[in-house]
Amino acid sequence: MDYMPISFLIVLATIFVVYRQMKTRPTAKRGLLYTAAAMSVVGVVTGGLIDARHLALSIGLLLVAAVVAVALGVWRATTVRVWLDESGAAWSKATGWTLLAWLVSIAVRVGLYFAGQALGLTSSPTGILLFVGLTIGAQAYLVAQRGRALSGAGRRPDTVVR
Repeated sequence: MDYMPISFLIVLATIFVVYRQMKTRPTAKRGLLYTAAAMSVVGVVTGGLIDARHLALSIGLLLVAAVVAVALGVWRATTVRVWLDESGAAWSKATGWTLLAWLVSIAVRVGLYFAGQALGLTSSPTGILLFVGLTIGAQAYLVAQRGRALSGAGRRPDTVVR
C-alpha cells in the first residue's frame, strides 16, 4: 500500500483544521467533532495500529499515544479564547499560544513515531489519523463545553473565559 497519498491528506487535513481554529467561529457548531470522530474511526478501521510481532509493546505505545493526544487537546483547549457576543452567542478563536501548542503536538507525535521505529515497531501512517482525531476531538469538545458554560451562566456578553 502506498502511504504517501494518505500521509499527504492527513497533513492537509491537519493544516486545514488549524487554519479554521485561527478564525473566529461559533462554539455551538459540531462540524469539528464530526471531523475528529471520522478521522479516529478511519485511523482504527484502516489498521496498522498494532504490530503483531511486538503485541504488548505496540499496544502500550498506542495507549501512550492516545493519552498524550487527549492531553495535548486539553492543553490546546485552554489556550483558545471563548467569549459571548452581544446576542449571547458563544464564539471562539485560537491564539498564538494555540498555534504553539499545535507545534508541540506535532513534535510529540513525530517523537512517538520515531520512538516506535527505534523500538522496532512497524507502524502505518494511518495511526496518525487516530492521534489527530483524538487530539482535535478533545480540544473541540472542551471549547464547545466552555462556550455552553459561558452562555448558560448568565454572564455579561463581554465576558471572556480563558
